[in-house]
Amino acid sequence: MEARVKWLDKLTFTGTSGSGHGIVMDGDRENGFGPSPMEMLLLGVAGCSSIDVVHILQKSRENVLDVETDIKAERAETDPKVFTKIHLHFKVRGENLNEAKIERAVHLSAEKYCSASIMLAKAAELTHSWELLD
Repeated sequence: MEARVKWLDKLTFTGTSGSGHGIVMDGDRENGFGPSPMEMLLLGVAGCSSIDVVHILQKSRENVLDVETDIKAERAETDPKVFTKIHLHFKVRGENLNEAKIERAVHLSAEKYCSASIMLAKAAELTHSWELLD
């Protein structure tokens, strides 16, 4: 994999992935034009896990209609302000979903498939939960 980050102005940067997709990142928490790099890490781990959960449920022939993942994280108070705890909570909607299959999908993502969460779990306490919504 390759990517490029280019400084624009102040603390604003553009990032371009090897596949050509771009995003703006900003270190200015007050007037920023995009998420901070640490927020990008959280979005990345949630995106990775969410993709796994949807894919596993679809392969299990579950009629999943929506997955929304909330992420909460805690950081160290002193530099480097690394993540110390990360929690992902999956809200799953669908028709006649099997709860055991949802639990299995979340577990498989966390323990086997999501490279981002497995990597971050080596540095922070990483937990997962889920709920089935009507």
